[in-house]
Amino acid sequence: MTESTTPLNVLFLCTHNSARSILAEALLNAMGEGRFKAYSAGSSPRDNQQPNPLGLQVLQKAGISTEGLRSKSWDEFATPGAPHMDLIITVCDNAAGEVCPFWPGHPATAHWGYADPSEGDGSDEEKLEAFRKTLHAIQRRLSLLISLPDEKLHHAMLQSSARDLASH
Repeated sequence: MTESTTPLNVLFLCTHNSARSILAEALLNAMGEGRFKAYSAGSSPRDNQQPNPLGLQVLQKAGISTEGLRSKSWDEFATPGAPHMDLIITVCDNAAGEVCPFWPGHPATAHWGYADPSEGDGSDEEKLEAFRKTLHAIQRRLSLLISLPDEKLHHAMLQSSARDLASH
């Protein structure tokens, strides 16, 4: 960002924070080149929820760090002292329809829906392929996001810029 070296904080939300939002967080942190800082959370992670091992495996095979990834509640980001978010993106339909906490600073929001790669009764190889496809779909949208010029990332424009990417 030209006027500041502060990265744009992006929070990816899903229901359990174990698959899609974790993939998006890791991808954007790897791709963002310091312009973005990604986080993820869930509206209702299960007790002792952990990132899906297949998601972690796909990230590692793609050469993307999984260090520090953990499932957590979105409540963590609505507390005093939490990082201020510039953009919040829901990546599953359930989270998109839920009543979100109050986010300080009124960040821009968008919904980028992806099917849950962990659902279904397929073989391990079929599930792994579902995670790979989801990773690539998220990566395509994030490539567009990070290539936006700085003026499209200013707070006033961020809402429409992020929502426009939902159709890609």
